[in-house]
Amino acid sequence: MDYKKLADILFPDITKSISYYEETAFPKRDLSEGAKVTRLAPSPTGFIHLGNLYGAFVDERLAHQSKGVFMLRIEDTDDKRKVEGAIKAIISSLEYFDLKFDEGASIDGAVGNYGPYFQSNRGEIYQTVAKYLVEVGRAYPCFCTEEELGEIRERQVSVNVNTGYYGKWARDRELSLEDIEKHLKNNISFVIRLKSRGNQEDTFEISDAIRGCLSLPANYQDVVILKANGIPTYHFAHVVDDHLMRITHVVRGEEWLSTLPIHFELFRTLGWELPVYCHTAHLMKIDNGVKRKLSKRKDPELGLEYYMKLGYHPEAVREYLLTILNSNFEEWRNESPDSDIDNFQFTLNKMSNSGALFDLNKLNDISQNVLVKIPVKEIYDFLLRWAKDYKREIVDSLIDYKDAVLKMLSIGRDSDKPRKDLIYCQQIFEHISYFFDDYFKVVDKYPENIEDAEARKLLKAYLETYNHGDDQSQWFDKIRVIATENGYAAKPKEFKKNPQMYKGHVGDVSVVIRIAIVGRSSSPDIWELQQIMGEKKVRERVQSLI
Repeated sequence: MDYKKLADILFPDITKSISYYEETAFPKRDLSEGAKVTRLAPSPTGFIHLGNLYGAFVDERLAHQSKGVFMLRIEDTDDKRKVEGAIKAIISSLEYFDLKFDEGASIDGAVGNYGPYFQSNRGEIYQTVAKYLVEVGRAYPCFCTEEELGEIRERQVSVNVNTGYYGKWARDRELSLEDIEKHLKNNISFVIRLKSRGNQEDTFEISDAIRGCLSLPANYQDVVILKANGIPTYHFAHVVDDHLMRITHVVRGEEWLSTLPIHFELFRTLGWELPVYCHTAHLMKIDNGVKRKLSKRKDPELGLEYYMKLGYHPEAVREYLLTILNSNFEEWRNESPDSDIDNFQFTLNKMSNSGALFDLNKLNDISQNVLVKIPVKEIYDFLLRWAKDYKREIVDSLIDYKDAVLKMLSIGRDSDKPRKDLIYCQQIFEHISYFFDDYFKVVDKYPENIEDAEARKLLKAYLETYNHGDDQSQWFDKIRVIATENGYAAKPKEFKKNPQMYKGHVGDVSVVIRIAIVGRSSSPDIWELQQIMGEKKVRERVQSLI
């Protein structure tokens, strides 16, 4: 077989060589020793999920801790999976979580010297490498139809052998040049397949940075590398791009482990150095006491849109993901409570390889701890940005009452044990919504020992004595007087000692007042809230319940 002639027949328009791309177009990067080059490479399916973000943080930490490069590449060669607007959604989602790429695809184009960063624009590069493989006898055209492939599979099943296109089952593996030319003249569609040298008994060893040394079955299938339309398969594009973009570390989910034998053979066949593979564990959750994978169908929290619509702060999400990415992160955080998160030394050997447990409640706890350290002005700005994207109807209120919102968000934050009321934007607005008349509603009931008529009597007494100019101690002294004059203990411990002597205690009276003003039995300091709300609003709220 004259493989050179075959390659020229199959790829008459390809004139460049691999060496051109390796030496001229995409030379080795000029980086310091030990610098890592990583890439996030999502498909434009319209759904970017927590697993993508989980892996992206690994990519980002590996690159930026080593003064390397973190890249965004869009793997858009599968037309069937493309969704309109998906690329913009991917990029905007990643920007929301404050992932900073050094190069790659962007909404406005691309940044960097190793593009194109959309695989759909790299066709000539893939065909150049495929042509080389044909030239050296390691790839060939296959003219089998889907029906013929189905027949091969049926025969394999009938004789109980592994299915696939390999060995004696690879019908077009040894076609003569004459037969190939005849098929081409008849315009018979074809794909390009790798001519594998593996067999079913072979294994190979490879070191995974997370899982250690792996022993895997060698690839023996003549896999398709170029489809009939000239578009590469995922396997082929992955290998070509990672080599020419000079990727040093490939971070991906464990579901891709089964493809590693194909990639290993392609790298070895082309004489290229393999990147370091890092196969992350699946994200898991506890469901009715059973640990299972997060599911796109069952679990809305898998999609990043879930966190964006609720308005989780990117710092909180990042902090939480690091707790499940590295087993020693929480210990570091306890020892360095005020340290910048980038000071934590992320390492691959501290990652779990048996399933990372995702816990929404723990994310909320961490979010409370993170937000209490963020200046109130920054929280307000973040809340406003979120409202403009996801809750337009509150934007004017947030702007018109900015000072009041800032004061409400500030209550109880400056003490030795600051209040940790804030979790995510939707919850934050619900937390302060009582201030706005359009959103105010009474959500809690009076204490069990206080009926409506009794509550009205207490509220009337409150209005009669209320002076907006009272300081906090003067204000509360008046509530004590109201309590004792109406048969309530001035202190909870007095009621506890002699419950038969009182209707309740001063705390019950305070709850009635709190419900009248904010609609809830629990809230930040009610005196401070009244100062923020103003006397007119306070009196109107109390009077409306009377």
